[in-house]
Amino acid sequence: MQTYDFVTLDVFTDRRFGGNQLAVFPDAKGISDADMQTLAAELNLSETTFVLPPEDPRHTARVRIFNRSSEMPFAGHPNVGTGYLLAGLGRAKDDLLTFEELAGLVSVRVQRDQEGNLVGAIIDAPQALTLGDEFTPEQIAQCAGLTKDDILLTGHRPIRASVGVDFVIAEITPQALDRAKPDMAGFEAVGAGLDDFSMRLSLHLYARDGDGIRARMFSPLTGTFEDPATGSANATLGALLLSLTTEGQAAYVISQGVEMGRPSRLHVTARRTADGIRAQVGGGCVPVFRGQVTL
Repeated sequence: MQTYDFVTLDVFTDRRFGGNQLAVFPDAKGISDADMQTLAAELNLSETTFVLPPEDPRHTARVRIFNRSSEMPFAGHPNVGTGYLLAGLGRAKDDLLTFEELAGLVSVRVQRDQEGNLVGAIIDAPQALTLGDEFTPEQIAQCAGLTKDDILLTGHRPIRASVGVDFVIAEITPQALDRAKPDMAGFEAVGAGLDDFSMRLSLHLYARDGDGIRARMFSPLTGTFEDPATGSANATLGALLLSLTTEGQAAYVISQGVEMGRPSRLHVTARRTADGIRAQVGGGCVPVFRGQVTL
């Protein structure tokens, strides 16, 4: 039997008990795939990360990300939190880290305050923006307990998009965002028509709020009925919004988790590059618990 340390953090916040919870196993050598999934389910957080030696010694680590039911190719707050934690353990070089993940390489730059203390991290999504199937207002309404008139189509139709992991992104009215609620039967019905996406159907809703954006993310088929801060979804949103303009780059401040009592603040930038639109997302991190598990 072997004992493994883990740390939990709140990500995309500057205070405990806000943001999105994350568990990190900073030395996961020897943990089997099955045990990684079991541990993630037992901890019952949006995601848990397991840090392994890199396949390429030029990189910092290989990072595997599990939600409650499956392994993720990429996710936002797990990378922000894992980068912050490993930097605190002396694993960063010039405040930079590179993670090997299923979706590709993820670059992390840690952030410090004026006194040099670690406060958070910024990550580069591993892939340029790709767009897929469009969805009807009726399908979005069915999933979120809304009406089709709550779904706005002036900017774009609800669409499947990705910068490393897929989301369905839809703009809705601010009033509808307040009352949205994931409907399991609706998700199952809509997902039934998506051969390669049925069990990963994740819906990211957003509304304009002055100069900022408010968002909510529902993924009940993976066990996450609502997520308090979804870095990968908001990075995708930023890339999508830039694609609708002629600008070379743009920055967005996105709030999420307010309705859950876990307010989160995400800073997203998107830019046009030679291979498409790329996005970054960053925010603060706060350590919460330390523990051990023996397997």
